[in-house]
Amino acid sequence: AGARVAQASALDDPRVAYGFAPDTREVPVLDFGQKFQLSQRLPWPGKRRLRGQAARHEADAVREAVAATRLKLVGAAKAAHANWFYVHEAIRINRVKQQLWTGFRAVAKLRYANGTASMQDALRAEVEHDKLELRAIVLEREKREAQAAINALLNRVPDGSVPPPAPLTDPDGLPDAKQLRVTALDAHPPLRALAARIRAARSRVDLARRNFYPDFKATVGYSSLWNQDEKRTTVGVGINIPLYRAKRRAAEREARAGLKRLQWEWARQTTEVAERVQRAYDRVQESAQALILYRERLLPVTKDNLEAAIADYQSGAGDFLTLVSVEKNLMDVELQTQRTLADYHRRLARLERLVGRPLAPASGHDPLEQQPS
Repeated sequence: AGARVAQASALDDPRVAYGFAPDTREVPVLDFGQKFQLSQRLPWPGKRRLRGQAARHEADAVREAVAATRLKLVGAAKAAHANWFYVHEAIRINRVKQQLWTGFRAVAKLRYANGTASMQDALRAEVEHDKLELRAIVLEREKREAQAAINALLNRVPDGSVPPPAPLTDPDGLPDAKQLRVTALDAHPPLRALAARIRAARSRVDLARRNFYPDFKATVGYSSLWNQDEKRTTVGVGINIPLYRAKRRAAEREARAGLKRLQWEWARQTTEVAERVQRAYDRVQESAQALILYRERLLPVTKDNLEAAIADYQSGAGDFLTLVSVEKNLMDVELQTQRTLADYHRRLARLERLVGRPLAPASGHDPLEQQPS
C-alpha cells in the first residue's frame, strides 16, 4: 500500500512521436522530410498532491492492520500463558488432594479395622482417591492442549518443550472506563484505520472537484518539412476541454457519498468500541473483586472448615460424608481462585486489545462526543 503513493502522485510517462514523408526519400532535390515530437501531460495544479494524499492515507489504514494483528498476537500469548498457568496450578492442587486422600483412605481403613467406622467409609475414600486419579488424566490432556496452543503461536511442533509458567501478577488498579474509551479512540487500530480512510475520502472529494479543471500537455518538436530553418523547431501547449460535466458531477457525488458512508461507519464503530470496552472493563473488575473474595474470605473459611472436619472425624465426633463434602468444597474454592486469577489476565488481555495499548491513565473527552479529524 505504501508503494502505491509514489505511483499515484507520479507524472504520466512522456511521449515521443516520429513521422516522415516517404515521397521525399527518392527526390534528389528535396531533403528527406521527417519530424520528431516530445510531449508531457501535466495535471492541473494540486491533482497529483491529492492523489498522493489519498494513497498515503489508504496506506496508513492498511498499516493499522499490522498493529491490529500485533495486538491479536499479544492477546493470544497472554491468554495462552494464563491458561498454561491455570493448568499447572490445577495439577498441583490435584496432587495435593491425592496425597490428602491417601491419608484419609489409610485413616478410614484403620478405623474400619478397629471397628470405629463402617466399610462404607473406606470404600468412599477409595472412590474419591480414584476420582482424583481420573482428574489427573484429564488435566494432563488439558496441559498438552495448552502446550500445543503455545507452540502454535511460536510456529513450533505441537509437542515442543515449553517451560513452566511464570507466576501471574495480582490485579492492579485500572483507569476509569471513560479514560479507557478516550484511549481506545486514539489507539484502537480499526478506528485509526477508519479515520485514515476518512481522510483519504476527503482527498478524493477534493480531487473530484479538481477534475472540473483541464489538464495540460506540453510539447516540443522538430520538423524538417519546413523550408525555413526558423520554422522547424516548435514549442506548444494543449489542454483537454472538460466539456462533459455530468460525468464529473456524478464522480463528485460518488466521492461525497463514500465520505458520508465512512463518517457514519465511524459513528457506529465508535459507539460499538465504547460499549465493548465498557463490557470488557466490567469483566476485568468482576474478576479482580471475585479474586479478593476468594482469597480473603472463602479460602480461609473453607480451610478452617476442613481442619475442623478432619479433627472431628479422627476423634470420632464427625461422619465421613461431612469430611468428603468439606474437602470437595475446599478443592472447588482453590481451583476457582486460580481460575479467577487466570480469567483476570485473559480478560485484561482482551481489554488491552480493545483499548489498543497497555493500560495507562488517560484523560480527555468521551469518544462518543468526538469526530475524527
